Amino acid sequence: MAAATEKRESELTLSEKLNDYMQRNRKVLVIGFSVIVLAIAVYAVGTLVRDRLNENALTRLDELVQRYEDLNISVTSDEQEEILRQVELFILLENLDAFGSRNSGFPAARAYSLRADIFWDMQNFVDAEQAWLTAARLAGRNYFAPISYYNAAVAAEEQGNIDTAISHYRNAINFGDMFPGAARAQFSIGRLLESQDNRAAAVEAYRVLLNNWADDPVWTDLAHSRIIALSE
Repeated sequence: MAAATEKRESELTLSEKLNDYMQRNRKVLVIGFSVIVLAIAVYAVGTLVRDRLNENALTRLDELVQRYEDLNISVTSDEQEEILRQVELFILLENLDAFGSRNSGFPAARAYSLRADIFWDMQNFVDAEQAWLTAARLAGRNYFAPISYYNAAVAAEEQGNIDTAISHYRNAINFGDMFPGAARAQFSIGRLLESQDNRAAAVEAYRVLLNNWADDPVWTDLAHSRIIALSE
């Protein structure tokens, strides 16, 4: 009985101590709780605003994409109309540049990719390459980045910049499974090394393809055939 009473008194003492601590520090506790609530509210509002901005950006981007598609449909043999179409394309390029500079992430990356598409159609491979590189940088670790690097590599090839093209292809491959065209990019590296008459490096590039993408139904066969041809 005495032990039970002693235990009860100990519990009451602990409760009293806790109550006393809270009473003496209630101001600090209230402030701390308020800070936590405020932080949660700020995060929630920030997330909501960011989502709304992204939604608005994508809507605006869809409008720009539609303008480009409409201009492609309006291709004509009439000289005057074609001049007007070209003017509209240059205006669209400026709008896309402005959009990209005001936004970030996927919307901005897609805007610069669209700029690259327009430059490519104009056979302006220098600006197309740079626009795709900008798109890759803005995309970060998004799947859009390796696609942009691959396209930049093709644009570099069109300019005859073989070493640069190889570098871009490797950047695309570095994204691993995120990039489904990795085997094709690796084959392109081998092909470009062949064009430089660097047979040993080309064979090694093809062997890398066979080792890393053994299940690919197309590019492994082509790589194997090139190794045979280069070994003769």
